Amino acid sequence: MPKLLVLLQNVHDYVHDLPMKSNYSGPYIYTGNVDIKAWSTLSKLAKEEALSKEWYVYYSFRNPKTGKLVRQTNIKTGVNSLKTKQERFAKLATIQDNLLFLLKRGFNPYADNSILEEKTFQKLDAEINGTTTAPVAKEKKHEKIPVLKVPKTKVVVENEKSIKEAFQFGLKIKQNVLGATSYSGFHGRINRFLTWLDKNGSSSDKISTLEKKTFINYLNYVLENTSASNRNNTRTDLSALVQTLVDNELMNDNYVKSINVLKSAPERNKTYSVTQEKDILEYIEQNDAILLLYIQFITYNFLRPVEVNRLKIGDLDLEGKKLFVRAKNKAVKVKIIPQKIIDLLPDLSNMDPNHYLFTPTAIGAEWKAEENNRRDNFSKKFKLVKDHFKLNKDYGLYSFRHTAITNLYREIRKTKTSHEAKSILMGITGHQTIEALEKYLRDIDAELPDDYSHLLR
Repeated sequence: MPKLLVLLQNVHDYVHDLPMKSNYSGPYIYTGNVDIKAWSTLSKLAKEEALSKEWYVYYSFRNPKTGKLVRQTNIKTGVNSLKTKQERFAKLATIQDNLLFLLKRGFNPYADNSILEEKTFQKLDAEINGTTTAPVAKEKKHEKIPVLKVPKTKVVVENEKSIKEAFQFGLKIKQNVLGATSYSGFHGRINRFLTWLDKNGSSSDKISTLEKKTFINYLNYVLENTSASNRNNTRTDLSALVQTLVDNELMNDNYVKSINVLKSAPERNKTYSVTQEKDILEYIEQNDAILLLYIQFITYNFLRPVEVNRLKIGDLDLEGKKLFVRAKNKAVKVKIIPQKIIDLLPDLSNMDPNHYLFTPTAIGAEWKAEENNRRDNFSKKFKLVKDHFKLNKDYGLYSFRHTAITNLYREIRKTKTSHEAKSILMGITGHQTIEALEKYLRDIDAELPDDYSHLLR
């Protein structure tokens, strides 16, 4: 690979291509999963997202042992340090042209390319200086380059990381881009894979020995011992980590991407009936004032429980009636605080803005606990309520959000069309697209038809 980079960086744009049997596909340019021809039509956000990804040139070459085309290491050569589309694409286009030049002249990543290297530099010397350091045979237009023989000895990559070392490297990168809660689950799934691998092989093997079949076997193991949903989530996390290794040129391909996703029935809390909600809230009002206000934030502000857990005193702008929420789908989103919530709050003016709004024993206090522990605290509080009412696993704190959105949507629908109601609701719930909101409403059965008895015979 280092010799290929040297050739790519120095080869002249030599345009006379020689015909030869194709043992490769590409090279192609990856531009952040967007059509570069439609760049001018993209939004600013879409452009920024594309530029935040790794751009590179990639190609495949026929493995002499298997006869199959194999994806080779992505070629970046520092292109992602360039900040504009024009700079990146211009450099990648040059790399693409130069790589095609070399491939057509017999470059073979599985072979010794010293002959090609010598001839290439001789031609460069001839063009740049008008002389050559050694005689160069004059090329005939249709002369075929002899196929280079592949050495029988196995190619050994110096300083190649083991599977465990590579995965630990990937985890360090992911730790810097994921939130604490997301990383905790991600880290756990990756470590469980490594533990399984040591029982069924060895994580000390070189990363190049890791095959798609290994991932398939592990995902089947997860499916047999847990659920299709957990298997799919494990596949997603493994794919994310392997893609990080591919982007950092520790692996050639992300095999996990091509593994199928299984059908699974997602578990979603049910909505409460009118009677259930009334009885539960009356009981909590008599027994736990902090839990009651916690649920009212879910109900009146349509927040997810995890979003309520993250609220700090400084996140509430009572004068401007604004709430700054750390959501799952973007860093911070702003929601209005309805007057109904403001009327329920104690005086927050003298409280530390860095203290959490909800703690086990007080509103607005210091609480040194991980996010998972803060979430579990309120889940356990509500578990006592569930036990009192003999509610099963289908009901939870999330049910209050589903119930509130269902009630609000049906109330708006009394005077508005379905489309108008969804447009109003979208600004309240925080869903990013109308399609996402519609899917959510279908999942919680928020929209039911009118009584159709008159249609029955």
